[in-house]
Amino acid sequence: MNDQSFMAEISTSDLRMDGPDPSVTALRALVAISPALDPTIEIVVCIPCFRRPQYLRRTLESLAAQRTSRRFAIVMVENDASKSESVPVATEYLASGKFAGLCVIEPRQGNCHAINAAFETALQVFPMAGSLLMIDDDEIASLDWLEQMIGTADATGADIVGGPVFPEFDDARKRGLRRHPAFAPAYDASGPVPVIYGCGNCLIRRSVFTRLGMPAFDLRFNFLGGGDTDFFYRCMRLSLRFHWVAEAVISETVPQSRTSLKWLVMRGLRIGAINYHVQRKATPTTWLQAKLTAKLLAALPLSFVYAVCALLSERKGTIAMHPVAVAIGSALAAFGLEPEPYKASKIVS
Repeated sequence: MNDQSFMAEISTSDLRMDGPDPSVTALRALVAISPALDPTIEIVVCIPCFRRPQYLRRTLESLAAQRTSRRFAIVMVENDASKSESVPVATEYLASGKFAGLCVIEPRQGNCHAINAAFETALQVFPMAGSLLMIDDDEIASLDWLEQMIGTADATGADIVGGPVFPEFDDARKRGLRRHPAFAPAYDASGPVPVIYGCGNCLIRRSVFTRLGMPAFDLRFNFLGGGDTDFFYRCMRLSLRFHWVAEAVISETVPQSRTSLKWLVMRGLRIGAINYHVQRKATPTTWLQAKLTAKLLAALPLSFVYAVCALLSERKGTIAMHPVAVAIGSALAAFGLEPEPYKASKIVS
């Protein structure tokens, strides 16, 4: 298929795919596309976008500057159909010829909707793509990020590759929070790992989506977050192979609003709620669910012991209180009380 016929096929008012539900995927409007798009590209970088156009520019600049000879395309998903602030930025960069790709609008708001739309679009538009990477719209890839991720996947045969996301704080006085569990990477050294937890810096082989089916991210985590944690735990239970690349660095812009005591407490509560729901999915019977609830309640007093230990080692109250917040979040989720940070009215850019 040549470029012109391929463009004619997908440059319609709606981007239609042979995905999990044609009635759903047909809702995604194709709003921007690069002048030439080669469907034989084998590497695709996915970027869910929501109300951060100024940060998205920095993300795209970092991708355009990648030191690699590998061909790759970019799929952006705008998840705010009403304002669509990311669309002008996407259009500008795609028209510039700095890289190939496209942008679609996912009208159903929510974290998992946006990520599913990105992966499903990439899989459909680029049928030869064997490696799908993801970066968030407030992150900046280091110069060798893509080369490190692809090279590691090829060398190790890993199904999923992850790398660190280091925080860059707007307020320099908050740098001590780098060690806070909300910001610290899961691992320090490169090598095989049992699982990764976040999709803000990851590579997933196409075969993984075939095994897990669509939609890849469970919509029950749509507004809570944690769909990535659930996804990777499901991969782990299927004995898929994970590898960590400490050199494949991404930096994340952290605004002051995400370093406040309130935000850090809510983050801990949310992590606790995510942990509960991921575990609950693996406990199908009422008896097992009751045992899980009892275990979480019993963990509450133990979390204070962890908090004291953290206070003695880190000398920071914000870090010490994290295990308590997580334990409380898990217990509250067991009774149906949990935050929903990915609802549009609650998200702060």
